[in-house]
Amino acid sequence: MGRLKERFQAFVNNRWLVFVAAMWIQSCAGVGYIFGSISPVIKSSLNYNQRQLSKLGVAKDLGDSVGFLAGSLSDRLPLWGALLVGAFQNLIGYGWVWLIVTGRAPVLPLWAMCILIFVGNNGETYFNTAALVSCVQNFPKSRGPVVGILKGFAGLSGAILTQIYTMINFPDQASLIFMIAVGPAMVVIALMFIIRPVGGHRQVRPSDGLSFTFIYSVCLLLAAYLMGVMLLEDLVSVSHTLVTIFTVILFFLLITPIIVPIALSFSEEPRDPVEEVLLPKSEQQEAGKPEQSDQEHEVIFSEVEDEKPVEVDLLPASERQKRIAQLQAELFQAAAKGAVRVKRKRGPHRGEDFTLMQALIKADFWLIFFSLLLGSGSGLTVIDNLGQMSQSLGYDNTHIFVSMISIWNFLGRVGGGYFSEIIVRDHAYPRPVSMAVAQLVMAVGHVFFAMGWPGAMYIGTLLIGLGYGAHWAIVPAAASELFGLKKFGALYNFLTLANPAGSLVFSGVIASSIYDHEAEKQAHQHHIQLQMSGLLFSGLYGQDEVLKCEGSVCFFLTSMIMSGFCVIAAVLSMILVYRTKTVYANLYGKSRT
Repeated sequence: MGRLKERFQAFVNNRWLVFVAAMWIQSCAGVGYIFGSISPVIKSSLNYNQRQLSKLGVAKDLGDSVGFLAGSLSDRLPLWGALLVGAFQNLIGYGWVWLIVTGRAPVLPLWAMCILIFVGNNGETYFNTAALVSCVQNFPKSRGPVVGILKGFAGLSGAILTQIYTMINFPDQASLIFMIAVGPAMVVIALMFIIRPVGGHRQVRPSDGLSFTFIYSVCLLLAAYLMGVMLLEDLVSVSHTLVTIFTVILFFLLITPIIVPIALSFSEEPRDPVEEVLLPKSEQQEAGKPEQSDQEHEVIFSEVEDEKPVEVDLLPASERQKRIAQLQAELFQAAAKGAVRVKRKRGPHRGEDFTLMQALIKADFWLIFFSLLLGSGSGLTVIDNLGQMSQSLGYDNTHIFVSMISIWNFLGRVGGGYFSEIIVRDHAYPRPVSMAVAQLVMAVGHVFFAMGWPGAMYIGTLLIGLGYGAHWAIVPAAASELFGLKKFGALYNFLTLANPAGSLVFSGVIASSIYDHEAEKQAHQHHIQLQMSGLLFSGLYGQDEVLKCEGSVCFFLTSMIMSGFCVIAAVLSMILVYRTKTVYANLYGKSRT
């Protein structure tokens, strides 16, 4: 009995259990990605035009990205407290919107609706922050895969929630708003006490590679399954019984990863955990302050960074490490003899722990921010306008594209984390190079949307989903590598401001203005044609008619502008790659020698 109790305690404190619980929370945390499905019912119920709807979309993006409070609370409250605040905001925000859309509450002005959408979606920042902070601390040497999988499930949540909505068979579309108000809050409250750091850097096992392989396999199977189900339900009339069976299988796939912590905790095989080396010393020491010898070592290392010749960085990894060690030893001796005066550190160097204020004065931080603004901002513009884009090209069912971009978003996040990890682990090359590749892929996807060729919606959705998703696996991992883990919550939530900043300009100004301009032109031409044919009677063309644009011209100019922004973002990412080669060589070069 005592042995069973010990193993159960090991299960509760297993870092893989925290990881799996975080995956479940993330699988219902990305409610913002389903905005394309709820926007038509909001637009029709409240008689909004496209520009008003775009303002709601910007409020949604702001709520999803303004995470200063979430980042601050994650440093001051236990993570379950932050999760509880997020669940409450999600319930209040979207719950009130549902009451208004269904006529159960009085209609509020547009600015008040924007506040409600902001509050509801802002709950996501608490879910994301708690999941990422706990898991990055528990898996400091596997940041790419962990962040990619977690952010991937957030991207997949749109398809998951859509499938559950289809199974429940609500009588009206407004019920989807009710489901995204109540469902995530229930899941988060059920799991909030599991999400916490558990000293995961001391739980490394030889089987971790196999565990990640299993999780990746489940992710790919889940994405393939959802894609098949969505296409089948779109192309063929499926009975409700079959939809229920599909959803039960979906739940089974979501639960499957729990096998990993159960097997690790209750296996009879003895384990000898080892401590991961990439966790900063400040987090390994109980006292919270480095010893004097550590301070001297950091000062000498900083002096090495300042004094080493430029040609040292061009040497092979093994030779570079020898030269740096030699220079460091010489500086130790010279400092001891008083031959040189070692400067005290005025601030952290790349790869050490930064506060937010320290990071804000670094060019590398702003390169990440603006590259993310241009890349992810253009992708978010597509996600927010996907319903109108598909309708303008003659597609009646917009849900299929919302679900598809959710799935490609998921695969982009999982794949972005996986392949960027190969780049840094096997080649010690800067992780942002993978972000540049993703941005070039997105540039091509925007061109497909602009052209409006047959099948372009499917190809454009694929490319934009993969590229956009990859950003959110690569950027958090790169930020933690360049600016440390100590204030990761605040750093990450500041970088996510790039999303609404891009959406505000790209969707709220550029896309909506061009769409309404083209819609007005088409309405005016139609009005003239009716006048010429003598079929126009007084009052038929009224002021209350909702403007609607048809054809590829609606988003042609917008998509081409977005494509150009993605190319600029790729250039910024490559500048960051050039500036951080030495950092990644120091971080990962040792593991290859």
